[in-house]
Amino acid sequence: MRDALWPIIRAGLFRIDPETAHGLSISGLKTGLTPACTLPADARLAVDLAGLKFPNPLGLAAGYDKNADVPEAVLRLGFGFTEIGTVTPRPQEGNPRPRLFRLVADQGVINRFGFNNEGHAAALSKLRSLRVSAPVGVNIGANKDATDRVADYVAGIRMFYPVARYFTANISSPNTPGLRDLQSRESLKLLLDAVLTARDQGAAKSGRNVPVFLKIAPDLPDEGLDDIAAEVLASRLDGIIVSNTTLGRDGLIDQVTAREAGGLSGKPLFEKSTIVLAKMRKRLGKTFPIIGVGGIHSPETAAEKIRAGADLIQLYSAMVYEGPGLPARIVKGLSALCDRERLASIHNIRDTRLDYWAAKRIAS
Repeated sequence: MRDALWPIIRAGLFRIDPETAHGLSISGLKTGLTPACTLPADARLAVDLAGLKFPNPLGLAAGYDKNADVPEAVLRLGFGFTEIGTVTPRPQEGNPRPRLFRLVADQGVINRFGFNNEGHAAALSKLRSLRVSAPVGVNIGANKDATDRVADYVAGIRMFYPVARYFTANISSPNTPGLRDLQSRESLKLLLDAVLTARDQGAAKSGRNVPVFLKIAPDLPDEGLDDIAAEVLASRLDGIIVSNTTLGRDGLIDQVTAREAGGLSGKPLFEKSTIVLAKMRKRLGKTFPIIGVGGIHSPETAAEKIRAGADLIQLYSAMVYEGPGLPARIVKGLSALCDRERLASIHNIRDTRLDYWAAKRIAS
């Protein structure tokens, strides 16, 4: 019933401002107007990664539930995990509106939010009351006017250590000036040293180790990927997320909206992000945890991310077009894939298309 009604609901939502529609979707989850989905557990989809157990490999990417308003409701849609944020130490309004744009012909989204959120304290108060078994991660960032951005990431580790199942250090948003500079090798080393020291202090105090992941951009040249891989392997980082939104605008149909500043996500990001994913898998080796995100919009594209080297996968923008029934459809599709190919685990398809994707060139 939910999927049958979605085209009508979407038509109504697309008549209003995208950010207002986003707020209405949060309200729908809060009030229960968005129906939950009950999926049977499928042990073939379960993933053990970085000391955590994921009931299935599909997660909701950061950016949707910025203030930890609806993590429980999100998980009821069929996701195996979710990630709140990006949260910064102090509340901030982000960039002026309008700052969210649909590219309907491309099934893409451009945003230039700029880490708008209610701050650490507000998110922490909500996460303290969570009672869920699936992992809920916390995506941490720096305030736009921070004089010491590394200190902001350290503050995030310390603030959320009691409640986070994992952390993501987001240094790849294109909407905070200078933030992507933290991906340079020298700056990245300083950040990782500080963040992982704070993590180790939290583990020593609580007796619980919380994994830390790093989210990178899809717009890095090969030399930048080399530098990140070298620093990551030299550190005690638990995994990386590939990738954030892109500044590229290649191949878009909607050339008018494409002129808007900000990061592009959704279907147009799939190929670029999957190539970068495969290139990082080649650099980091078979055992290093990688979460693939960018352009997933169907069971087939979800499976292809795994074939390209992802252990876990995330989506967000495709739900703008496909609706809240998408995660359940993808999870069911992955189960059906296991049936067809007689897989004991979805992990068995990982890397089966790694060489294909790693050999592809990113369009310039």
